[in-house]
Amino acid sequence: MSTGLIIALIVIVAAVIAVAAVLARRTGGPRRGRSLKRRFGPEYDRVVARHDGDPQAAERELAERVERHGSLRERPLEPAQRQQYEARWTAAQERFVDSPREAVAEADRLLADLAGAKGFPDGGQYDEQLAALSVHHADHVHGYRRVHHAARPGGKESAGTEEMREAMVEARSLFEDLVGHNGHDGHSGRHEESDGGSRPARTDSRGHLPWASTRRHAKGS
Repeated sequence: MSTGLIIALIVIVAAVIAVAAVLARRTGGPRRGRSLKRRFGPEYDRVVARHDGDPQAAERELAERVERHGSLRERPLEPAQRQQYEARWTAAQERFVDSPREAVAEADRLLADLAGAKGFPDGGQYDEQLAALSVHHADHVHGYRRVHHAARPGGKESAGTEEMREAMVEARSLFEDLVGHNGHDGHSGRHEESDGGSRPARTDSRGHLPWASTRRHAKGS
């Protein structure tokens, strides 16, 4: 085989590889983006915004999250564990009336503990725990992010009571997912209704329930 023919074959192979790469980017990229957007929902838009509107950078980050945590299988809670977490959450909600910041801090600790018990990375690895939660609970993970930021020492000191209440409301949706509510185990996710009315829910100074209209606030956050 002549040198000229060998060079021609090399050029042809290189051209074919280049064309294949271009086609792969054109067909695979948008398809992957649509898949990630369906999977992550609002979290997809938050990551794009954090990457200054660059969807490719956001999709690389989200694809890495799926690769690291997509195979995670959540551990079921024992009934006694579930009751303990429910009692802690109810206590945090009631504490909010008198001490909103302390209640938010307790909600942050509770979610970290609960996620760890379910098999997610330990709460001491907050960023990794949040990333794993976003893969499996994308619709509600932002509530955890909000209460965590509000609970950090020196963090969000300007946040008002209403903003903290909304963070707690949104975080409650994640809590209910993790303890297995929302119709998955036959329990009610609303603690004010689960005790048969034996203990009325506390109200704030204006007589309002802090957790009223939960779903409306959670979806609008």
